Amino acid sequence: MPTIAFFHGIAIRMFFNDHAPAHIHAYHGESEARFNIENGEVMGGKLPPAQRKLVQRWIEMYKGELRAAWDAVREDLTPERIPGPDAQNDN
Repeated sequence: MPTIAFFHGIAIRMFFNDHAPAHIHAYHGESEARFNIENGEVMGGKLPPAQRKLVQRWIEMYKGELRAAWDAVREDLTPERIPGPDAQNDN
């Protein structure tokens, strides 16, 4: 299960050859939730509200990259890392 991103204490992972629909697993402390890549909806589990909103905004920012990562893990390939939501502000 590759970690494709890590930001603000949240680890974003995908499982190799996982079931549809395309989704990510987000971990923060003892909390874990699955998010649909296409619409950002929580598919199961629970994250604190602030972290849930941050992950949902991040999904919208990197939807194309997440789709590519999903395609990679479905083929048992290691996906590229994806930057955190604040990466665009780095100079």
